[in-house]
Amino acid sequence: MPTPVRPYYEAELRKSEEARMRSDMQLEWHHLERAHILGQRWPREHNAVHWRMLVFGFRTKNTREIIGQLPRPIIGGVKSFVGTVPIGNTGGADVPAMRTMPLPQDLSALLEGDQK
Repeated sequence: MPTPVRPYYEAELRKSEEARMRSDMQLEWHHLERAHILGQRWPREHNAVHWRMLVFGFRTKNTREIIGQLPRPIIGGVKSFVGTVPIGNTGGADVPAMRTMPLPQDLSALLEGDQK
């Protein structure tokens, strides 16, 4: 992961953890999705978010999320490695794994800056 993107990715993970500590599952998930968007181009970071999403599914007893997350660390890591990730995908089981989605404006600016 490029140095300019890493602090924002780590901040989203930190915010998700802070929300978890406050039992704010909606906010926790929101930050996991944002971390996924930021990290999906890099295999290690991509897989790390999917692992957290899987743990979230177990913790919340969300069978759909658990089943949806189980293959994603493997598939997502390979897709990141070969550069075929669907940009903007939020990573949850509620969206198809290969669906491209609009980037939030603030994250788009970060990721476009990385491409220059």
